[in-house]
Amino acid sequence: MMEEEILPKSDTLSALVTEDLELLGLEELEERISVIKTEIERVKAILESKKGSRADVGALFKA
Repeated sequence: MMEEEILPKSDTLSALVTEDLELLGLEELEERISVIKTEIERVKAILESKKGSRADVGALFKA
């Protein structure tokens, strides 16, 4: 099993959006869409959690 290269955040996103998609086959493109959709949902969940935490902290200091 090959180890994935761990890139800094900006390099990871840059690599994702600049990859030549013309080189990918149909199944690879469909898998990519599925993985990206799953990642979007994961990011949305974390974002909502952080928004809730921020609101909780804000309410604590306003009290």
